[in-house]
Amino acid sequence: MPEGGGIDLSQEPAIYSPQRFAGQRVLITGAAQGIGLAVAHRIAYEDGSVFLVDRAELVHDVAKHLAEAGKGTIGSATADLEAFEGATAMMDAAIEALGGIDVAINVVGGTIWAKPFEEYAPEEIEKEVTRSLMTTLWSVRAELPHLINGGGGTIVNVSSVATRGINRVPYAASKGGVNALTAALALEAADKNVRVVATAPGGTLAPERAVKRGPGPESEQEKAWYQQIVDQTIDSSLFKRYGTLQEQAGPIAFLASREASYVTGSVLPVAGGDQG
Repeated sequence: MPEGGGIDLSQEPAIYSPQRFAGQRVLITGAAQGIGLAVAHRIAYEDGSVFLVDRAELVHDVAKHLAEAGKGTIGSATADLEAFEGATAMMDAAIEALGGIDVAINVVGGTIWAKPFEEYAPEEIEKEVTRSLMTTLWSVRAELPHLINGGGGTIVNVSSVATRGINRVPYAASKGGVNALTAALALEAADKNVRVVATAPGGTLAPERAVKRGPGPESEQEKAWYQQIVDQTIDSSLFKRYGTLQEQAGPIAFLASREASYVTGSVLPVAGGDQG
């Protein structure tokens, strides 16, 4: 059976709400793997017309498998969202495929290195910020005019409870920026009928990534620093475990849906009780 990141795309999600996104055109970034893929799977089965974006060519396979499952209008594109030109190209492709968008879900980001702040080289700090803040900032800047011109819509950003986490200060600072972006833009965009919200996932179990974010821990010291992150993540959860991809996709889908029409400016922690 076709699978994407451990998810059988031909099978219904374990929990979903049929027709919740009927008539809605939904752009999802980071959709080839992990949380973004789980969100794409769920919203497609909730009858949304989805356009999937990722830097990995794998995103086209995900779109193909969802289309074969008969799940509405499915489009895809590769884009480098670390630059504004990539974000505008993404929007051009989405508009061509769907005619417009009603919802944008921005999932791109992730820790590249795991180590104490004094161990980061200046260029590593810049890469972390580019990956986990600028991708969302550029995406939102490209998405917003289309939502406003279309009469309104919803932006859902994916942040992290790691804003209070060890061994990844540049990533934490980046996700703090995503939280600030969400709150400030919600104030600006409300009178334009645009909602801006976010979730802040905690540690999430996912299959090994086909396209890795970074080199991964290699030395014994690097492995120890990474283990400190794992230990803190589990200890900070009231359930003492990592979450699942489905447990992250559900809150994102809710906030993106019309059920959350009176929610804006909020960042929802999804981390087993860890508030970040």
